[in-house]
Amino acid sequence: MWSNNYTKKNVIFDETIFSKKLIINEKKIRFVYQIKFIMAKEFTTENFDEEVINSKLPVLVDFWAEWCGPCRMISPLIDELHADFVNRAIVGKVNVDSESDISARYGITSIPTLLFFKDGEIVDKHVGSASKSQLEDKLNSLI
Repeated sequence: MWSNNYTKKNVIFDETIFSKKLIINEKKIRFVYQIKFIMAKEFTTENFDEEVINSKLPVLVDFWAEWCGPCRMISPLIDELHADFVNRAIVGKVNVDSESDISARYGITSIPTLLFFKDGEIVDKHVGSASKSQLEDKLNSLI
């Protein structure tokens, strides 16, 4: 299980990576865990149709920009939802500044705008900030 030098072993648990380190010090053995946070998927013009439109799972798409204060406020929620809904839904982001074609295709004029897709179709839309529980409820209703 451990490497011969007892340094590190990565354990994957629901796509969250835990670094596990064995420390032997003065007859004490302890384990130190460090969580490496996984961020939401970035949708681009190249992968949008494959990842969103052709997805068998429900998809939450956050249209955002770096200069947008409310977008930065909900960004950690989007990342948490990505981790919470692994294998049940896809959660990702579209940067409206670098992916203007996608924003134009869906008529995004205000950000943050959250689009909920199921079977390639928009089934719900939310403009502005939202609580994690609101977003969880909407995603759970699509599963």
